[in-house]
Amino acid sequence: MTAYNVVRMRVKPGREQEFVDLNRKTDRALIDRMKNNGFRKASIVKIGERTYCFIGEWDNFDSIVRSRPDMIKDLDAMRDLLEDLGNGLGVTDPVSGEVVAELA
Repeated sequence: MTAYNVVRMRVKPGREQEFVDLNRKTDRALIDRMKNNGFRKASIVKIGERTYCFIGEWDNFDSIVRSRPDMIKDLDAMRDLLEDLGNGLGVTDPVSGEVVAELA
């Protein structure tokens, strides 16, 4: 069953272009490994001032679990660009789960 992961993050002031450029240049080997695990596609969406969401589509929830080490490695490459979200979240607010209904 299709699954998604969504990760909200806020970029430090003056670092947005660096953040976007880094995401556009994501390591191809990392992406290939995740695709072998069931990764389909992802987008980075700007949802507010300096605030972004990563939205990833996967074959199933186990695909996400298998790719967590690579996703953490990717996050580590940009961690210094991100602002702490507060309330004990750290620099990301991740959620993930399986699709229960598809609309159009």
